[in-house]
Amino acid sequence: MLYRYGTDKNGKLAKKAVVYTKEEHLIPHQDIDPDALQIINRLRDMGYTAYIVGGAVRDLIVGNVPKDFDIVTDATPSKIRRIFRNSRIIGRRFRLVHVVFGSKIFEVSTFRSNEEGSVGNDFGTIEQDVLRRDFSINALYYDTVQEQVIDYVGGMRDIKKGQLKPVIPLDIIFKEDPVRMLRAIKYSATTGAKISIPLARKIRHSANLLTQVSPSRLTEEMLKIINSPFADKIIEEALDKDLFMYLQPAASGMIYDNKNFEKSYLENCKKLAQLNKENGDERLGKKLSFIISDFINCLTDWDKEIKNNTSPNELYIRTWTECRKFVLPMNPIRKELEFAVKDCLNKLGVKTRSRNLQIKGEKSSGPKNKKRKTSNSQSK
Repeated sequence: MLYRYGTDKNGKLAKKAVVYTKEEHLIPHQDIDPDALQIINRLRDMGYTAYIVGGAVRDLIVGNVPKDFDIVTDATPSKIRRIFRNSRIIGRRFRLVHVVFGSKIFEVSTFRSNEEGSVGNDFGTIEQDVLRRDFSINALYYDTVQEQVIDYVGGMRDIKKGQLKPVIPLDIIFKEDPVRMLRAIKYSATTGAKISIPLARKIRHSANLLTQVSPSRLTEEMLKIINSPFADKIIEEALDKDLFMYLQPAASGMIYDNKNFEKSYLENCKKLAQLNKENGDERLGKKLSFIISDFINCLTDWDKEIKNNTSPNELYIRTWTECRKFVLPMNPIRKELEFAVKDCLNKLGVKTRSRNLQIKGEKSSGPKNKKRKTSNSQSK
């Protein structure tokens, strides 16, 4: 075990971080995306420092496969942009750079200052940047050259102990960004880290802050859950911490009112998680069908509808309309929700394979829409 030193407020030498060697952190270097390594090496060749940071480091330590490799550096966005032609600057407040390699997007951010709290937009140092990270297990920096993990806040210790510890004080962490509550349950579900009683109490008391979050951001978070191999555990945590009612209020109401619906819904969430483990690249519409199937089953007597020869087009229109309201505030890609509704109806014996089925008053998908790329998530 090594240490990184700096000076304290009195100018005296002081330990700032614990540095774990590859024999201690056991991260397999071959598990790191080669394009992420290329970005870091290029930044270092240009005289900047750069590390893999956050969730990727956490996942590599606990044995999960990282979905993204985020990078942090002391280079400013404009300088990063000049180094990488295959990049673009995003963000209006705090600017980031997306470096693109084929279908992969790597987020490269500049160290952020904490002088204005955890939501300011000024650049800073690594010592300041770490104090803006939400939880200690998500605040580790990996030096790909030295193959060392740099830990300023006891994140490695908390991973080993299986505990979720906030870096930002509890009295402001969720006020500044309510989505951190969703990250907390996600980290707990994916790493097995326990949420302490004080933290759980704070999450429940702060849950209503999610009403301040935009539908687009809630959609982003819900789609991350739907695409996760831990979807069932995350949803169970969200229900336990009174958060799911803000992600899926209609489903939550039915879960709380009907034990049979709750049992079936959670069983489908487990099937969804298993699908993500076996085939994470399956289209979003297929995954959405696990979220809406129980609701569709409750809409009507489907055997009676089929015996009465009710028009499949009519059944589709009615069902799609109700499902669109059911999943709010989530707003998934339209044709993916359409696919999910048709998939569920087909399993009930309502044959809706025709491409001509559409909502009255809605324009059918034209050539432009057909060219649009369909992905399993609307965000990273």
